[in-house]
Amino acid sequence: MTQIFEEDGKVVPVTVVEIEPNVVVQIRTKEKDGYEAVQMGTGTKKIKNINKPQKGHYKDLGNFEVLKEFRVMETGGNELKVGDKFDASVFVIGDKVRITGMSKGKGFAGVMKRHGFHGMPFSHGHHHVARHAGSIGQRFPQHTLKGMRMAGRMGADKVTTRGLKIVRVDVENGLLAVKGAVPGNRGQLLIIQSQ
Repeated sequence: MTQIFEEDGKVVPVTVVEIEPNVVVQIRTKEKDGYEAVQMGTGTKKIKNINKPQKGHYKDLGNFEVLKEFRVMETGGNELKVGDKFDASVFVIGDKVRITGMSKGKGFAGVMKRHGFHGMPFSHGHHHVARHAGSIGQRFPQHTLKGMRMAGRMGADKVTTRGLKIVRVDVENGLLAVKGAVPGNRGQLLIIQSQ
């Protein structure tokens, strides 16, 4: 993340995202596959780490590290062809986008950090229970109900942030400046979709 200045002098916090070229590897059709989708490939992988079936699937399009399918509406992907490339030029300043990624993993966390519980009072009579969850049920039905908020593994979930505005587009360097924060840590793979 960084910050940039707008023409009127306002400071805008932005996240700079690198856009690598995305190539259409395969187009799924209703007749052949039973659903409509576009398969995109991005990133580069060493040739020695790609097996023969993948090489045959990629053809001469590239050595992709990531393959991802995106569902399209009926007759929505007809204008696309195998080999089409998408880069930062797809986006325009002022566009609203939604960005999906894996959030930062925080490991095993207690209820105060994970769910925002207040904890127990710090007054007299309370000993070593300040950050505990407290009661988790009642006499009946004599088991913990599903969905009970408890301590556990936190983060590393698929998260979508909506309504982010594109502030700058650098097509030559393949960079995108998005207002606000995006999910995940540095180097994280993101899916950016127009809203």
